[in-house]
Amino acid sequence: MAAPMLNLIQTQKQTLKISPAQIQLLNFLQLNTLELEQHIKNELEDNPILEEGPEDTNEEFDAFEEGGLNTKAEDRTQDYMDWDEFRDDDTPDYRTRINNFSDDDNEYTPMMVEVTTWRDELKEQFHLLALDERQQLLSDFVVDSLTDSGYLNYSAGAIADDVSFTSGIFVEEEEVQEIIQLLRKMDPPGLGAHDLQDCLLLQLERLQGPEVGIATKLIRNNFEDFAARNYEKMMKSNNLTADQLKAIVALIGTLNPQPVIGSQTDSLVIKDNIVPDYIVTVEGDLIDVELNNRRIPPLKVNKTYAKEVGGTRAANTYVNSKLNAANWLIEAIQQRENTMLKSMRAIVKLQEDYFKTGNVRLLKPMVLRDVAERISMDVSTISRVTSGKYAQTPFGVIHLKDLFTEGVLTQSGEEVSNRQIQLVLAELVSKEDKQHPFNDFQLAEMLADRGYPVARRTVAKYREQMDIPAASLRRIL
Repeated sequence: MAAPMLNLIQTQKQTLKISPAQIQLLNFLQLNTLELEQHIKNELEDNPILEEGPEDTNEEFDAFEEGGLNTKAEDRTQDYMDWDEFRDDDTPDYRTRINNFSDDDNEYTPMMVEVTTWRDELKEQFHLLALDERQQLLSDFVVDSLTDSGYLNYSAGAIADDVSFTSGIFVEEEEVQEIIQLLRKMDPPGLGAHDLQDCLLLQLERLQGPEVGIATKLIRNNFEDFAARNYEKMMKSNNLTADQLKAIVALIGTLNPQPVIGSQTDSLVIKDNIVPDYIVTVEGDLIDVELNNRRIPPLKVNKTYAKEVGGTRAANTYVNSKLNAANWLIEAIQQRENTMLKSMRAIVKLQEDYFKTGNVRLLKPMVLRDVAERISMDVSTISRVTSGKYAQTPFGVIHLKDLFTEGVLTQSGEEVSNRQIQLVLAELVSKEDKQHPFNDFQLAEMLADRGYPVARRTVAKYREQMDIPAASLRRIL
């Protein structure tokens, strides 16, 4: 093999060589503010060397010889000092920050409230009936077999087999079928349905009116045509006028496609609001970027504990390991803050017009590589500091990933963001005649007339991304 090729392979091996500390730091960059807060809490519980508070800068400690206590710990900075992406890091503000916030800014955990789930309420309905102990057991099993939406995807025979196997009693299929029939008569209407068609029919059984019978017949015999909005075929097969069908469609539209919806859930789940990782403020032509670090406490090494515990060789080994871990965490937070700030400032610079106005039409085409090249970092690093991250702006909280869009050349040669094309597409769909909605070919031609030459499949992709149904499903009478 030629010498130049050997040199190239050797260079590639050196380039691709990543230490475990570097991999750990890259994973650390991917944490959002809430995840970092939880990670720090876990470290504070597991590591007695680590504690909250500003770093002590005046007190000095001597390092012991090999096998002794090293309160300064080894310098882990060399694990990633050779990275180009970290060469211009500034001093992080967590080293100089003080806790000067008002007591009114404290956040308190909401109280846990005991709630009754819809499954519990359904079981209570069964317990009010004159059922024996065996039937009560079967009713509880059937209720627990329902999906989160209230559908029953199992047959009576399958449920009977499951009960027989788990409870050690032989259950006939007819016994389960009786319980299912009781379930289908309970509230809310539609419980125990096998599919959407069955769910709608169960709800229609409890309604009265001149259109109910025709609606039941239409759902039972023309459900596929109804789903596809093939109105002409339904009117012809059921001898209906356009006004009659319009009234029936309006009636069916009032039905619930899911028996269980809204806030009724299987378990009590407290969902945290989105906590932005960045705060972007705009004052005139000036745009400022800062990290939302109010949930992240300053950390320091408990050197007093380290000196008191040290003594034996085993104790010193333990303390040194915890000391190294504490110092690594503090330095990793510093690297994370610097990298995130540097990346976000580059994004704001590239999308300056958008952040000043909040107008999505001013969003410029931007990919991860554009930011990486601007600040001399790796694309994977930019991906980590933007994935799952949010920014508080004067016009609301935005997901950083939404800022990255591909560019499309207009007929005038100008490159625009595909988000701008999506806005124009949504505008065309909103103004269309709903009785004769535009198909993808027509939308592509209309976009081309406005200077955006895109293919039909691109229109279909944008439409799916914006949750806009196909033309046949947008059609109304």
